[in-house]
Amino acid sequence: MRIGGLASGMDIDTLVGDLMKAERIPLDKLAQKKTMLEWQRDDYRSMNKLLEELDRTIFDGIALQGTFNKKMVTSTNPNAVSATASGSASNITSTITVKELATARNWVSGVIQDSGVNAKATDTLKDVNALFGVDPISLKVNVKKPGSSSFEALAKEITIDPTKDTLESVAKKLSEAGLEMSAFYDESTGKFVISNNLTGSGSELSLEDTNTVSFFNKIGFGSMLSGTDAQLLEPTPAVDGKDAEFTLNGLTNIKRSSNNFTISGVSYSLKALGTATISSTTDTDGVVDSIKNFVDKYNETIEAINKKTSETKYRDFPPLTDAQRKDLSEKEAELWDEKAKSGMLRGDSILTSSINTLRQNMYATVNTGDTNYNQLSEIGITTTNNYLDKGKLKIDETKLRKALADNPDAVMKLFTGDDGIAKNLRKTIDTTIDKIELKAGNALRTNAQFTLGRELTDVDKRISAFEDRLVQVEDRYWRQFSAMEQAIQRSNQQSMYLMQQFGGGQ
Repeated sequence: MRIGGLASGMDIDTLVGDLMKAERIPLDKLAQKKTMLEWQRDDYRSMNKLLEELDRTIFDGIALQGTFNKKMVTSTNPNAVSATASGSASNITSTITVKELATARNWVSGVIQDSGVNAKATDTLKDVNALFGVDPISLKVNVKKPGSSSFEALAKEITIDPTKDTLESVAKKLSEAGLEMSAFYDESTGKFVISNNLTGSGSELSLEDTNTVSFFNKIGFGSMLSGTDAQLLEPTPAVDGKDAEFTLNGLTNIKRSSNNFTISGVSYSLKALGTATISSTTDTDGVVDSIKNFVDKYNETIEAINKKTSETKYRDFPPLTDAQRKDLSEKEAELWDEKAKSGMLRGDSILTSSINTLRQNMYATVNTGDTNYNQLSEIGITTTNNYLDKGKLKIDETKLRKALADNPDAVMKLFTGDDGIAKNLRKTIDTTIDKIELKAGNALRTNAQFTLGRELTDVDKRISAFEDRLVQVEDRYWRQFSAMEQAIQRSNQQSMYLMQQFGGGQ
């Protein structure tokens, strides 16, 4: 039981509170240490995020040979022919004349009627034609693709239930059978259409058994027996699919089964009959933009790291305790936190060493096969003249474009070669990221897996133990004050008793 100053008249609650404030000072320091460790961990991780973004920029840009082999393709008649070119393609100028576009083979049935009118798409087969019966029908269909000399190795089997399947669902099953075909039933014309998804001539459908032949006869198609196979025909045979036909640089009667094809790294897309001149050149603007993007990201990264490692450490501004924060306005607390968080990574050896190595990577000589272009400075990329920039890069675009015009292969090797800038930069970045993760971890690591995490766990244990101790200390103070109150109360009672006795003797 706690007695709060009834006998002594003292404010025991305030006295114990003040005593506990003094007792809590070591706990507040532990809490501040924990906060600083968390701030330091978060700052490390923010640096790693920047390094990962720089690594991604390098990987997607200057590390790829394709970046330096980008092609810009133009067509004098894009409505007839358009084209793209791979990085391996030579720069070309080609004249192409489209004489025929590739088309797909279509099979169209005769009119399917039910009681003298066009059958409905949603009618079951048994209702459309009693000859379908009610037993399940197993269809066996094979396909010969355009340009192929033989049918597929395995026929596709499709199960039809005349009591449940409709003309609409039959079309869906044919479309999803893996035959590279699409099918639909048009109720307005009463006709069933099967289309090859692939353009070109020579496409055929094979009906592999008599049940299949009979089924297609019932939905308006004819067939022509050929040995053990039956080729699907329309009631009136239509024109086969066509191959694309064109002339390229004087070579006539070139055929392709598709309107989209690739010749010598250039991908052509035929759209209409006509003539077009296709020109491909190295996309110098794209290369320059990729290098600029890298330089901008590099400068952003080292600026952020240099700022963190040179931040002022304000030792007179430790993290605020909860009690201290209550005594400050929101703006005052914000300004205090800004100073308290400053300098968490000041002079950090991991980051300063990484910056120095990145600079060495940038200044290195690379074996490009051309001594005129074996360093970044020789293609117009140098450090700024302002020493306060601490290694930021700048680009002389005129010099860079001249290097790309003189020897684009050497410029590419400067970045992408086995000892090139990109590979060495990425190696330094990966090493730095690994070191930081050993120190500060990442979102996937537990505290036990990195240095600051283990320190945080240790501080948490000490905080927990200290809080248990404070509970005991506060209980002890209350026991002592309660004992004092009880002693004063007994003393007061004895004093009153004696006064009554002495008064009674008079």
